[in-house]
Amino acid sequence: MDDPSRSNHHKTCRRYDLPGHAHALTFSCFNRLPFFRSDRACGWMAESIRRAREKHAFDLWAWVIMPEHVHLLLQPRKFEYSISAILKTIKQSVSNVAIWHVKAHRPDFIQRMTHILPDGSKSVHFWQRGGGYDRNLWSPKYVWEMIDYIHANPVRRLLADNQFTWRWSSAITFEDSTRGEIDLNLNSLPDDPRK
Repeated sequence: MDDPSRSNHHKTCRRYDLPGHAHALTFSCFNRLPFFRSDRACGWMAESIRRAREKHAFDLWAWVIMPEHVHLLLQPRKFEYSISAILKTIKQSVSNVAIWHVKAHRPDFIQRMTHILPDGSKSVHFWQRGGGYDRNLWSPKYVWEMIDYIHANPVRRLLADNQFTWRWSSAITFEDSTRGEIDLNLNSLPDDPRK
């Protein structure tokens, strides 16, 4: 499975908010810069996911925060929902605190977060423009394949020896349900049909 977040250009993302579907979401930092290389920034992301889950009522099945992108696997609990609204809640919170932090503590870095439009106007971004990547999943087989894909990210990138040593991933919770930075809703996860 190719990493869909590697594109540097602005893409539109068509979303299908279908009841009972899980969503595999991928979204990247502006210009693929490694904004999540610090525990502080990863902590902002984890807190934002927790708050969004409370606000939008979704079950979180898997996640990983990589240095320059994030993968989430979630299933909304409501019949009617908006993945766009969920993403906005998650991304806006992180963006606001990160931009404030950079302006206050690293003003020299703000230029790397600045997008210059053709008319010369400027805007500061934490996230890559565009919708990221959203894949609807309804089969337990594909849900479990996506969990494996998400958890293998740090190993594929040679950032960890195995998936259980990467702190900013739900793989730790799959190994030991009492550990991990974000609690999972494993009670709603379908059984793995490969076992």
